[in-house]
Amino acid sequence: MSKRDYYEILGVAKDASEKDIKKAYRRVAMKHHPDRNPDDKTSEDKFKEASEAYEILSDPQKRQAYDQYGHDAVSGNAGAGGFGGGAGNFSDIFGDVFGDIFGGGGGGGRSRGPARGSDLRYNLDVNLEEAVKGTEVKIRIPTLVACNPCDGSGAKKGSSPVTCTTCNGMGQVRMQQGFFSVQQTCPNCRGKGKMISDPCNSCHGQGLVEETKTLSVKVPPGVDTGDRIRLSGEGEAGPDGGPSGDLFVQINVRAHNIFERDGKNLYCEVPISFIDAALGGEMEVPTLDGRVKLKIPAETQTGKLFRLRGKGVTPVRGGSTGDLLCRVTLETPVNLTKHQKELLTQLQASFEKEGNQSPRKNSWFDGVKSFFDDMKI
Repeated sequence: MSKRDYYEILGVAKDASEKDIKKAYRRVAMKHHPDRNPDDKTSEDKFKEASEAYEILSDPQKRQAYDQYGHDAVSGNAGAGGFGGGAGNFSDIFGDVFGDIFGGGGGGGRSRGPARGSDLRYNLDVNLEEAVKGTEVKIRIPTLVACNPCDGSGAKKGSSPVTCTTCNGMGQVRMQQGFFSVQQTCPNCRGKGKMISDPCNSCHGQGLVEETKTLSVKVPPGVDTGDRIRLSGEGEAGPDGGPSGDLFVQINVRAHNIFERDGKNLYCEVPISFIDAALGGEMEVPTLDGRVKLKIPAETQTGKLFRLRGKGVTPVRGGSTGDLLCRVTLETPVNLTKHQKELLTQLQASFEKEGNQSPRKNSWFDGVKSFFDDMKI
């Protein structure tokens, strides 16, 4: 019985690329794999047929011979051009094509370089003035750095890592599971492909040692709690000479005795006497740039907000500068003398006589009276 054309079996044209051939074989093999079609002789035969076709067409030399001599190139009837051997090891072919699904590469070798080191985080407390105007501080952090005596190799000076005897330096081992060929990280060298036979005395073969280093951190103006400053490459060193991670400095702005921050605006409370509130006046209030004069109009009520434009914070990401909002609170006098009490009593009597100095108070009591009158109905 004559064999079917290999290109026909995979459903590709004769000028198909290696990528197209591999993709076609993947599709056919997955459809007819025996594990998916138990006790199905037809599917098993089609799977073997596709594997045989892929073995020939995936090899440039075998494919050239097949294109020239046809199936005679496989059976060995083409003289020096023949290869023989038929379909070969189906499981190995299947493992090569589907190895990426199970963690392996095309040829089973390691494709990734040394791993990157871990990132670190440092919590930095700053006061409000430093956060608003910016500052530069020095911090000390414990971290892992490359061992100096062995240059991070982990091997004692004068020696070097040797090829892993389990995986022969590939970093991966292949395990056969029925028709599947599964590749896994080598348990002996953990994917490195190398072993330390004579470890360094300083790092005990790890290639890394703990060290405390001092770094200078520039805190830009306008930062706020929760902002992060990234110091590239200042994290832990990577194993086996891999790149270092990054250090992230987390900003926390401490509470201030006078000001409270809300985004780009600042707030503060300004206590005033009821005399200043009634008659008005001028007083000094603090800002982060120094003292400024604040005019208090006559008959100012407690809780009133006064806005000082441009006396807030310029955001770290840019934008207009915020404002300082001063909230006045009326302070009740304490430790009054007998004479002061007499004067206040006279003032109170004068207020009651005139009857229009406390409009909010009178309005409130009118509302209370109306409430109780309604309750009697």
